[in-house]
Amino acid sequence: MARTVAIGVQDFETIIANDYFYTDKTKFIKEWWGNGDSVTLITRPRRFGKTLTMNMLERFFSIKYAGQGELFENLAIWKEPEYREIQGTYPVISLTFATVKQNSYEDVKQMIWQIIVDVYQSHYYVRDSEALTETDREYFDRVSWDMSEGDAAYALHKLSQFLYQYYGKKVIILLDEYDTPMQEAYVNGFWNQMAGFIRNLFNATFKTNPYLERSIMTGITRISKESIFSDLNNLEVITGTSNKYADIFGFTEEEVFAAMDEQGLTEKEKVKQWYDGFIFGKVTDIYNPWSIINYLDKGHVGTYWANTSSNGLVSLLLQRADANTKKQFERLLQGEALEVEIDEEIVFGRLEREPGAVWSLLLASGYLKILGVERSETLPEQTRYSLGLTNMEVVIMFGKLVRGWFAEVQYDYNSFVQALLTGDIDAMNDYMNEVAMEIFSSFDVGKRASGKSQPERFYHGFVLGLMVELQGEYRLKSNRESGLGRYDVVLEPIDAAKDGIIMEFKVRRPRTEESLEHTVAAALQQIEEKHYDKELLSGGIPAERIRKYGFAFEGKTVLIGEA
Repeated sequence: MARTVAIGVQDFETIIANDYFYTDKTKFIKEWWGNGDSVTLITRPRRFGKTLTMNMLERFFSIKYAGQGELFENLAIWKEPEYREIQGTYPVISLTFATVKQNSYEDVKQMIWQIIVDVYQSHYYVRDSEALTETDREYFDRVSWDMSEGDAAYALHKLSQFLYQYYGKKVIILLDEYDTPMQEAYVNGFWNQMAGFIRNLFNATFKTNPYLERSIMTGITRISKESIFSDLNNLEVITGTSNKYADIFGFTEEEVFAAMDEQGLTEKEKVKQWYDGFIFGKVTDIYNPWSIINYLDKGHVGTYWANTSSNGLVSLLLQRADANTKKQFERLLQGEALEVEIDEEIVFGRLEREPGAVWSLLLASGYLKILGVERSETLPEQTRYSLGLTNMEVVIMFGKLVRGWFAEVQYDYNSFVQALLTGDIDAMNDYMNEVAMEIFSSFDVGKRASGKSQPERFYHGFVLGLMVELQGEYRLKSNRESGLGRYDVVLEPIDAAKDGIIMEFKVRRPRTEESLEHTVAAALQQIEEKHYDKELLSGGIPAERIRKYGFAFEGKTVLIGEA
């Protein structure tokens, strides 16, 4: 009989007690404990089972559940006699930063303070015990909404001490979604303040804490050691390229197909196309668990995982990216591989200054997959990756993300696309100028923005919009070799009965071009001289059905002419 598939339940006891669908990952308990690492940082994309795994660990180790191992009786860990003996034998401090998504430093502080206060309240029984001195109780009482930053940074260290004094055993600390405050701090402009506090908190909690037995932190990104882990030399970092715990987070293909069989679902190739593609360490064919669970529940494919987040940081970085990064993104959307050097450490302060940083973030977030790795023999830290979009769900998500860039002028943009397809040059000029006036600055708001870079940034963002809007009707190619040079954009119709379109973009040069009309003429002349129509002609599109447009930019003004 097929088990009930419960959506969004992250409480281990609720799932097991009600016999809801669950893929047994309890072997992680043995693997992690057996490795003996002091502080473990595990990064995985969102909705990959991190929170449920942390809840499982608390349920297994916490002294609060001593003698209550029945939940694990039919699971892999209970086949290990020595692990039955340690179930429910450790004091555990468990907390999550998943809700720390406020847009100011003061608001983020208040949320973290509240989380720390709640953790203290869950162990309030310790406060009045004989294990604590009067001085200890004074500190315990200072942990409140209005405590100082110093007390807040030291609070988890002190709670570890209090629990050690009470139980006579060192504590296990579980911190879920450790990097959420850091991402919000970067997006909202208070990174330095946030990094300073988090560095002090982590140093006191995980480095200079003699009452710590073991700890696990989970998150999406591996934030650079220099940013917040500068003093932690006892940190074991597990990223998407690590072999440790590679099959714990996410579902293997065997697990997915077994679940489909249980539910009576048969479209395995379609599910593979939509949700496969994640690779952790040497384990390939890892599936997105959130999408799989939703698919098992609903019985049809959809963009389940891609719709669970605003993807604000990813969108911001791609929108602000320089022209070369946007060109690389075009290639990814066209199904091509991207060859880049990346560092898995995310240095938030350099995200907009280092072109490879955005690919590191996209890889950590699960939007890119590693197709190949080439390591330098002389400089091992310099690794070149071949990357591609992970699966169909991610492709669709990025299409929605690009459309969002044009949300404020959606009507004008769609109208421009229709005018382009029908050859209405007057409407193209009207609509294009409306679009450019509204969104020009959206593609040039980075810290190194300049008037010189604006047209190129705008152009490549605009091309991405065309690529998404015309998907399925045209093959869009940009900056490719053709004839005697390079063209800007060629739209090759999938239906041979439709017109082919060539667009050349130029910025007016006042010293050599008297007006925008002269710039348009120069663009059209380049199309002819460089034979940009060669590829369309060789593809069977007759010359009379190839439309050629020159786009001239000057500031936020655009003029379009036709050959």
